[in-house]
Amino acid sequence: MALLDMTATELAAAIKEGKTTAVDALNEVFERIEAKEDTYHCYVTIDKEGALKQAEAVQRQIESGELSGALAGVPVAIKDNMCIKGMLTTCSSKILGNFVPTYSAEAVINLQKAGAVIIGKTNMDEFAMGSTTETSAFGATKNPWNTDCVPGGSSGGSAAAIAAGECFYALGSDTGGSIRQPAAYCGIVGMKPTYGLVSRYGLIAYGSSLDQIGPMSQDVTDCAAILQTIASHDAKDSTSVSTQDTDYMSALEEDVKGLRIGIPKDYFGEGLDEDVKSAVLHASEILREKGAIVEEFNLSLVDYAIPTYYTIAAAEASSNLERFDGIKYGYRTKDFNGLHNMYKKTRSEGFGEEVKRRIMLGSFVLSSGYYDAYYLKALKVKALIKKAFDDAFSKYDIILGPVAPTTAPQLGSSLSDPIKMYLGDIYTIAVNLAGLPAISLPCGKDRNGLPIGLQLIGDCFTEKKLLRTAYTYEKARGAFGKAMEQTGKAAALPEKEGM
Repeated sequence: MALLDMTATELAAAIKEGKTTAVDALNEVFERIEAKEDTYHCYVTIDKEGALKQAEAVQRQIESGELSGALAGVPVAIKDNMCIKGMLTTCSSKILGNFVPTYSAEAVINLQKAGAVIIGKTNMDEFAMGSTTETSAFGATKNPWNTDCVPGGSSGGSAAAIAAGECFYALGSDTGGSIRQPAAYCGIVGMKPTYGLVSRYGLIAYGSSLDQIGPMSQDVTDCAAILQTIASHDAKDSTSVSTQDTDYMSALEEDVKGLRIGIPKDYFGEGLDEDVKSAVLHASEILREKGAIVEEFNLSLVDYAIPTYYTIAAAEASSNLERFDGIKYGYRTKDFNGLHNMYKKTRSEGFGEEVKRRIMLGSFVLSSGYYDAYYLKALKVKALIKKAFDDAFSKYDIILGPVAPTTAPQLGSSLSDPIKMYLGDIYTIAVNLAGLPAISLPCGKDRNGLPIGLQLIGDCFTEKKLLRTAYTYEKARGAFGKAMEQTGKAAALPEKEGM
């Protein structure tokens, strides 16, 4: 098997057994990057020299027996909103175009302790605000399945890098679906953990009550290994939760007998593409055949999720982004007249249109006279959404549905209509509002050969149950296949899948 055809855990096992080395694996990745990066634009920063030094050091530790974990020696990509000491971290924004942190995110540190080799930082929607990776100040990323389409967002660079073979796995962040939606569009696995399970220390904040770092991978086994590595209590993050049971690899069993799965009727109404609907319902039938009890139910409050999310997220963003003023770090305008003029010009020039739109919306809903009417009301609806999920989980172990209403849209089609882009998050944002875990994995392709994502949602801290369900489905589904090496042309649907 070629190195780039291996999953992360398969590669780590091969390195441990002496069949290859961390350096050889990294060189293979860099060859792929050199061949494909101009087409896909997955990365903002690539640290070739630093990565090679890491690979050499990690290889020595593996050979001496110091490192033996499931990810030791495997090249990884990090979304560009997670700080890495000494490495440019921009959030794909002009305003942080020269920012080099003096510390690393806790999740990154956990990966480094496990022997991960960091390739560089992946492209993203600016400050994670977007669903297509087109709002990046450094240009759009393209979907490896069809380069005329978006890879999703905001973690689109991470998803595309995995799909293109430019890394073996990656970290993303999920504020309203920013791991799960690009994972669905790019035909990979992506998981948003329970809020607080993975430290947010070192993650540049968008919506502090919603943001969560999570794994993006080729399969469910890799996803479990990554989550097991990055999940930890962190005193530096006041929202970090201490949990003893983080052995997520032990959950990888083919067993859903008696598992109660609920399918929200609200998720299968108007606006859902027929190909997506058919593939997701077919996946539910596979789980039923494996012994799960599958029922439809009314989740309610779905229509209120989008306005609630964008009110809260924008309010938190307007507060979090106040710190970027041109004084302490980052971009500063060259020509200004006085302090206040410098603030205005720096922020006007440094932020992109979508970020400025959300800052203005957030400032509006927090302003005197509108706080009660919008922000406070959104917080009340958020509590009602959490209660609706609590009621659902009193009856069901897992909630099953689509990740997005459609497959990956064409480049340029979403930015012209921001409301349409926001509506694309309808099935993912409620999970963040309720602080729940959810996983996306491929369940078929549409008539154009583009991947379709299946979303499984669990109650708080039921990651093991989610992983077991996803693993069971993945094994029953069989190999999904990888993005075709074609520019501007969708991959053909393999006959053996029959989806």
